[in-house]
Amino acid sequence: MFSLRPMQAAFKLAARQPFPFVTTARTTALKASSTYQTRYAATTSTDPAEAVSAEQAQAILKEQRLKRPVSPHLSIYQPQLTWYLSSLNRLTGVALSGGTYLFALGYLASPYLGWHLESATLAAAFGALPLAAKLGVKAVVAAPFSFHCWNGIRHLVWDTGKFLDLKGVYATGYTVLGLTALTTVGLVLM
Repeated sequence: MFSLRPMQAAFKLAARQPFPFVTTARTTALKASSTYQTRYAATTSTDPAEAVSAEQAQAILKEQRLKRPVSPHLSIYQPQLTWYLSSLNRLTGVALSGGTYLFALGYLASPYLGWHLESATLAAAFGALPLAAKLGVKAVVAAPFSFHCWNGIRHLVWDTGKFLDLKGVYATGYTVLGLTALTTVGLVLM
């Protein structure tokens, strides 16, 4: 995203320089009518005895930047359900799609690397795990899947124009969390 100041500087520079397709009278009028401000840096001096080198100017600028106040960040705002659910929806989407892509690439590369990622091998390996590990693996896969599915349905409902007021957003948010918990437990216990 472009900052406003560099764009303004570029436009001012363009207005000062004559273009081959602009007439001389128009160029002169642009130069005469353009009002732009030149602000010299604090490190420049009109006295040659007080001249500052480029390295010293950078050091002064760095010191000045350290004294500037830091913009407030998320720590000044009260956390809200809408933040968490929006962030969680993005994270679960990235995790699910990233995991799917990684498995697909591994499955395609497995014959060349000597890996055994066939369904029978994976089922046998999963069956050999202890019960706690099976439940943990299922929960790690089921929770993001459940949440992302229910939150996707929530967004589809929003696309119809329903539940878009603050009360509806929170009601659907808590509904998604409850359905996610129920569905995750159901999938883990299957």
